[in-house]
Amino acid sequence: MTAKTYQPDFVFQTSWEVCNKVGGIYTVLSSIAKTLSTKLQADSLCFIGPDIWQEKPSPYFTQDDTLLPHWRQEASKAGIKVRIGRWRVPGEPIAVLVDFTPYYIIKDQLYGLAWENFSVDSLHAYGDYDEASMFSYAAGKFVETIVREFLQEKRIVYQAHEWMSGLGMLFLKNSLPNVATVFTTHATSIGRSITGNNKQLYTFFSGYNGDQMARELNMEAKHSIEKQSAHRADCFTTVSTFTANECTQLLEKTPDAVLPNGFEADFVPSGPAYNKIRREARKAFFQVAEALTGAPCPDDTLVLSTSGRNDFRCKGFDVYLESMARLNAQLKQQGKTSTKVLALIEVPCWCDGPREDLLKALQENNRRGLPEPNLTHHLINPNEDRILSLIKQLGLSNAVEDPVKVLLVPCYLEGADGLFNKPYYNLLAASDLCIYPSYYEPWGYTPHEAVAFHIPCITTDLSGFGQWVNQTLGHQGTIDDGVMVLHRDDENFDEVCNCICKAIHTYNAMPSTQRTAIRRKATALAHKADWKHFVRHYLEAYNIAINKTQS
Repeated sequence: MTAKTYQPDFVFQTSWEVCNKVGGIYTVLSSIAKTLSTKLQADSLCFIGPDIWQEKPSPYFTQDDTLLPHWRQEASKAGIKVRIGRWRVPGEPIAVLVDFTPYYIIKDQLYGLAWENFSVDSLHAYGDYDEASMFSYAAGKFVETIVREFLQEKRIVYQAHEWMSGLGMLFLKNSLPNVATVFTTHATSIGRSITGNNKQLYTFFSGYNGDQMARELNMEAKHSIEKQSAHRADCFTTVSTFTANECTQLLEKTPDAVLPNGFEADFVPSGPAYNKIRREARKAFFQVAEALTGAPCPDDTLVLSTSGRNDFRCKGFDVYLESMARLNAQLKQQGKTSTKVLALIEVPCWCDGPREDLLKALQENNRRGLPEPNLTHHLINPNEDRILSLIKQLGLSNAVEDPVKVLLVPCYLEGADGLFNKPYYNLLAASDLCIYPSYYEPWGYTPHEAVAFHIPCITTDLSGFGQWVNQTLGHQGTIDDGVMVLHRDDENFDEVCNCICKAIHTYNAMPSTQRTAIRRKATALAHKADWKHFVRHYLEAYNIAINKTQS
């Protein structure tokens, strides 16, 4: 029997990262909001996130007490405290922030029911499991209340992102079977844990058993909720073919659909506006580098950058720094000390505000150099920070005679870091070439964002985005394509570092006209991954889920 095509009447999207800027899922949801809204009826898309702000003002959320007051009143009757308003992103979708703290007192009861009803094993839970699960339950309970009272006859889709949203989805589905559920894993908890524990994911991939590894890595609770959510959702999805294979192996469930991550063009300025933020960002970085190192940064300094979540091995920060050390040595050996390279690492660490001596040097226009010339902000644990430790171990001391200067910017770049005071996207525009040599990257928003901002980049075929680039181009991406996709596996660390150095030499030697052409190619490739092209995958997943509820 041929499945019918259904359009949802209302879509709820729930995630710990709604109005809560933590990682890549924030970018997924905040950037799809406008495009997805246009595919649905007016204001029939609602994002649900945790009210971690409580009485404090949120930089991402605007409360509006005139919006859906009957929802808030009905939730209050059910003992659910929510704030309703708009998410401050393109499209300004409805956002509901739920207070999940009241559910802590019944968490053991909820975990018992989860075991009885869904075989979810919470016995070995620790860390952020309780916090995420109570939020998830509160989100699901809120939707159950609203659907029962106001949306009973509608086709409702509830999309839960990651294991942190799974528990509420399971309880909601149990109470309201007609709600079509979609569960999206952006990276399996076990895959991330294997790589985070320095195990070889790829060499032994076909031999890994998810349940066994969960026991070995003390991940039983998170793996259990993730696996049961994947198996019990009406439609199970992930973000790339890369992660789909991982789900099949570790969760023993092949996704029903792949939802590649897109990007919203409205996030990217153009023309004179873009040129302005690029000039300002380069000037800011050059001033800081000169104050820290005592060495000049001429306008033609090649600016390299890497960034992302602080996941040392998975993000390839070890490869990036080793490449910078080799590049520095090569330029010295070749006598090219007049070549200037500024290599940035924009990664949130355990940070404690901007350095006072650096602020003073900038204020006084002092360019004599400072102690710790690699660091822009204070670290609370400088001796334990893996990035800073490797910088020192590799001898990247930012000596005046070093052609390559390395700066660690260890804070969230949201426009209020006390030093640059510019959001990440504005600072990203300073780069000439971005480098993301990932070991484990289910999608890869950092290279995706780079090309969207007209910056060519280097990534690997261990990222979903890198695999998409190769598939789209029909060949392995090169620097001339705007995205260079390096092959990476468990054995070729040295080869990858050498390829990165060679690509930097090649790019640095290019005339400006060739660089401009490559930037245009990068931008054109990014446009092929806009949400206007990828949103159809979400609608297809919703249709799969709704068809399940109609059968």
